Formats: sequence, C-alpha cells, structure tokens
Amino acid sequence: MRMEIIGLAAVAMLLLLVIIGFVIRAIMQRQYEKALIDYQNKILSQEMDEVRSIYMTMRGWRHDYHNHMQSVKAYLAKDNITEAKEYLNRLEEDLADIRLLFDTGNLNVDAILNAKISLALENGIRCDYKAVIPKELSVSDIDLCVVIGNLIDNAVEACRTVKKEEQFLRLYIAPLKQQLYITVTNATSEVVRKLDEEYISKKRGDHGHGLKRINNVVKKYDGYINRKNEPGVFVTEIMLPL
Repeated sequence: MRMEIIGLAAVAMLLLLVIIGFVIRAIMQRQYEKALIDYQNKILSQEMDEVRSIYMTMRGWRHDYHNHMQSVKAYLAKDNITEAKEYLNRLEEDLADIRLLFDTGNLNVDAILNAKISLALENGIRCDYKAVIPKELSVSDIDLCVVIGNLIDNAVEACRTVKKEEQFLRLYIAPLKQQLYITVTNATSEVVRKLDEEYISKKRGDHGHGLKRINNVVKKYDGYINRKNEPGVFVTEIMLPL
C-alpha cells in the first residue's frame, strides 16, 4: 500500500514538473515575443523618424523650388557656372534620397509608402499604386505603418523569386464601407496550399515575424485579413475599422 502511494506521488510529481515546464516555456515564449515586438517597434520608430526627416526635406525642397531656381538664375546671370553646378549638385543629393510618390496627408504613412515603393522601383519592380488615407483613423499610425511596411517588404521579397521582367507589385489603400481597405498583389514563384499559422511558421527570419505582426495588428483592431495564392501571384487583403 505504501509503495503504491509512493508510486502515485512520484507520478503526480512528474506530471506537476511537466506542467510547470510547459507553463515556464509558455511564459518565456510570451516574454520573447513581447521583447521582439518591443524591439521591432523601436527599430520601426527609428526608421520612421529617419524616413520622415527625408520626406520633410523633400517637401521643403518642393516648397522652396522657386527660391532655388532664382538662386541658380542669379549664378548664371553672373556667369558663375561652377557655383551654379555646385548648387544643383547639392539639390540633387537632397532629391536622391526619396521620390515623392504619395501625398495622402498622413505624414507617417506618406513617409513609409514613399520610402518602400521608391525602393521597389529602384530595384526594377513594376509598381502600380494608389493610397487614400482618411484624416480620422481608429488605427494608430505606427500600427498602420507596421502593416503597410511589412506588406510591401514581403511583396518585394517575393518578387525577387521570379525573373526581372515578371516582377510586379500593386498596392491599393482606400476607405470602403467604414473600413480602411488595404490590398497588395505581387509576383511570386511560391505556391502555398494552406495560408494559416502553419504557413507563417514555415517562414524564416524577418519575413515570418512580419507576417505575424500583420496578423497581430489585424487581430488587435478586430479587422479582417485574407491571403490568396494563385500560380505566380500572391494577394493580401486587409480591412481595418475607421
């Protein structure tokens, strides 16, 4: 009888240790994911600050376009060709950082869109894009930038898996029935049958984390996400409440 009690106690202790192990593992996983999200948010915030600075420089240059032209004309009127060239070279350096492709009125979103799409174009990816961002949003700018930035990053990465002449990216953002509709369509060589957590978990590195972060933001705002994979094409559709 005593041996049976000892045996049952040992089994109970073993089960308890297993349960404790699972709990500790779950806690550590949550802490890791939280730390990763905090770190990525910090990096994204820094990137947004840098991109915003470049974007504001671009906007300022456009605003001062007339003044710049007057300065160049003044140099040329005095036959100061060297000074005029140096002045134009300095302006060209300012313009080389980013293309002004978007002007939705949302500074943070404009900054991330201009930076990401400009990079895609520089990589030779054919891009079609349109973005209309309402002034009032229930989604924070940083969460919206997380979604948009990761969607474009994933699309650019997927485009790299196909031939140069087949690379394309289409982006559309606009209000639709009290929702902010976001869709990205891109070329890909990947064929995926099951677009769920299993699919996401197979993605390695930043790409996998990016997919999870998109899902987390959509879930946070009780939004909707749909991924479709057809031969040569990958489509992501997202709806977020306004």
